Amino acid sequence: MRILIYSYNYYPEPIGIAPLMTELAQGLVKRGHQVRVVTGMPNYPQRRIYPQYEGKFYLTEEHKGVTIQRSYLRVNGPHPSLLDRLLLDGSFVASSAVQAFRGWRPDVIFSTMPPLPICVPVAFYAWMRACPIVLNVQDIVSEAAVRVGLVKKNGLLIRIADALEKFAYSTASQVSVIDRGFEKKLRSQGVPREKIVCVPNWVDINFIRPLPKENNSFRETHKLNGKFVVLYAGNIALTQGLQTVVQAAARLKHIPEIAFVIVGESTALGRLQQDCETYKANNVMLLPFEPREKLPELLAAADVSLVVQKRRVTNFNMPSKIQVILASGRAILASVPETGTAHKAVQQSGGGVVVGPEDSQALADAVEDLYLHPAKVDALGEQGRNYAVENYGFEEALNHYEALFAAVAASHGEKILEPLPK
Repeated sequence: MRILIYSYNYYPEPIGIAPLMTELAQGLVKRGHQVRVVTGMPNYPQRRIYPQYEGKFYLTEEHKGVTIQRSYLRVNGPHPSLLDRLLLDGSFVASSAVQAFRGWRPDVIFSTMPPLPICVPVAFYAWMRACPIVLNVQDIVSEAAVRVGLVKKNGLLIRIADALEKFAYSTASQVSVIDRGFEKKLRSQGVPREKIVCVPNWVDINFIRPLPKENNSFRETHKLNGKFVVLYAGNIALTQGLQTVVQAAARLKHIPEIAFVIVGESTALGRLQQDCETYKANNVMLLPFEPREKLPELLAAADVSLVVQKRRVTNFNMPSKIQVILASGRAILASVPETGTAHKAVQQSGGGVVVGPEDSQALADAVEDLYLHPAKVDALGEQGRNYAVENYGFEEALNHYEALFAAVAASHGEKILEPLPK
């Protein structure tokens, strides 16, 4: 098959959906399919165009057999206002449409959402080229915008977002969601049940795997040997509540063996440094991102890894780091809303402990309990790894998507190309 992946984020961006789309594209190529990706200039999570891509309007490159067609993004720094976000999405809508037409006609389009406006150029291209769309929903944008306070409930923007979502669902042949909890919301927006398929986000369980804490270079470099390491590694944005982590750390200063480590984007770390000074949390270490190839060792340096969300985060926000932490064989401590998909995922895995969001005392108590019960920590890590292997393996997800693409293309009445010779 010829498959077009339409995704705002892609390699070399290190976190979020970019690694997932990169793995999917490369996995499809390895199975003999032709894949091209329409994406933006890399900018995440710094919200700055990477230096080697600055000043470029369009760029086409090859990476591991995938044709990557990049287009201009209007990026205005790490703290975008609502207007900045609209201009960012609008720039991608306009510029990416040009790249989509620069290449072969696909048998199927795989489009990710959010960002929400991406559905407009995708639908236009699909109509012009008479090819079907598989829409991948990572979050419900209309719900998320209200939850985190970007827009007011029942306001004009939320009505536009809801209309765009319904348009995206109506133009797609199939809608893939990452958790069954999405189905009720989609059904309320008029999506037929038979149009919805659940394929959880995956993790490469051969790349992310349990490694020993002993002789761990991350621990050695940062003088963490002998410490009980509580790690947060990932995006620091509106949906996270990292101030709660700093406050919890301050409550545990009397236990010098416990060390909190937060790995993230440098600008966001600067804001957290102020919180550390405010709460006198001298047991928190703030470190910048490392190359993705070092991620397994970073995760292995932890005794416990954190998943943190604010109280008002959308019920449909499912951090991809959950699968990654489970695969690493480390226990999860999640501070997340009880009604959300993240809470359910951690509970179902048996690989972690859940406390309420934005409750620094509960978080501190849970960390201390895990510190005092190392056998419990080991058991959670082992159970989490087993669950990841059984439920989040990449090859299983790739099988699902390969079959889904073939079925959608076939039902669209188009000839399916045989996989290319390896």
